[in-house]
Amino acid sequence: MATDYPDDLRYLDSHEYARLEGKIATIGITAFAIDQLGDIVFLELPAVGDALQKGETFGTVESVKAVEDLKAPVSGTVLERNDALVDTPEQLVEDPYGQAWMLKVQVEDATELDDALSAGDYRAKVEGA
Repeated sequence: MATDYPDDLRYLDSHEYARLEGKIATIGITAFAIDQLGDIVFLELPAVGDALQKGETFGTVESVKAVEDLKAPVSGTVLERNDALVDTPEQLVEDPYGQAWMLKVQVEDATELDDALSAGDYRAKVEGA
């Protein structure tokens, strides 16, 4: 499966991504994860103002196949939550790197993303190259 992985994102082994713009990280899950999950039926995300800790669970995504924990790629405070996505989680399939972002977070320490995977490294991992 050849899937697009934008170069401006950093990826986790657990299939979340972060796009860092200044001190704001936009967080979501990858097209690969969405494809593996199948039909997504429920999404649970933290509230605005909640604190995230890198590597800790911040929510869940549920499909007809499984329920998966979402792991925070960075520590910080939730500034925005994509409520439209919570209401209609099937939108994840349509634009995971654009309109289907999950959270915008005020990042405490941007260097936490230094050990995240590049697009090329993530592609090699999930495509078995």
